[in-house]
Formats: sequence, C-alpha cells, structure tokens
Amino acid sequence: MYIFSRSSPVSYMKKFFLLITGHLFLSLGITGIFLPVLPTTPFLLLSAACYMKSSERLYTWLVNHKFFGLYIRSYLEYKAITQKAKILSIIALWSVMMITILFFINLFWIRVLLIFIAIGVTFYLIQVKTLTKEMLENFEYD
Repeated sequence: MYIFSRSSPVSYMKKFFLLITGHLFLSLGITGIFLPVLPTTPFLLLSAACYMKSSERLYTWLVNHKFFGLYIRSYLEYKAITQKAKILSIIALWSVMMITILFFINLFWIRVLLIFIAIGVTFYLIQVKTLTKEMLENFEYD
C-alpha cells in the first residue's frame, strides 16, 4: 500500500518531508500539553497543515481525533480554546515557572525573563476567546 501518489520523485520527497515534519509538530504539540511554556495549539495546527499536504488519512485522523481535534477545530473555526484549558494552562504555567525560578535558577536575569514569559503567556491565554457550549455543539466528529 502506497501512502503517497506515484507522480514524481520531487512530489514524493516533498510529501515525505511534510509527513515527517507533521510527525515532529504533532510530537511537539503533545509535549506542549505537559510543558506549559511550549504551546500546544500552534504545533497541532502546523501538524494538521503538513498532514493536509502529505496524507489525507492522517489529516482526517488528526482533525477528527477525540482530544487533538478539539484544539485544532475550535481554533480554526472560532479562534477559541476551552475555559478548562485556559485555567489548567495558567495553573500549570505558574506552578512550573515558580518551581523552576525558586529551586533551579540562580541567575537573576533568567528569573526575571521567566516571569516576563509567564506574564506574556498568561495575558495571551486570557485574551483568547473561550470556547462555549454552543460552539462545541456545532462540532461533528466522523
């Protein structure tokens, strides 16, 4: 079974590169779920874009995935994230930042930089629209 069309070597290489890049972005997106400084949604969006150009099957799987699909579709359709995701992200962000600042970082300027990063990410998360129940009801999963 061939994942790619047999059109040309350049097309094959491009699709192969996009497929590998999509896997990389998906891995970073999954990692971002657990590391608050690493964003989840942008990497999942990049992964979806790579899969869209390289593998219809993987693109469909990702966009309709029970967990990842919500991130992608809610952001693409509404530019919104769930209230729960906002709250958990902010709590995790500040928890990890404070532990890192208090116990692992000795340089003052790095501590200040980490605080400014946390403030910036917090403001960004607050300003992003919140996904409502009405928006969620419009999602259809295949």
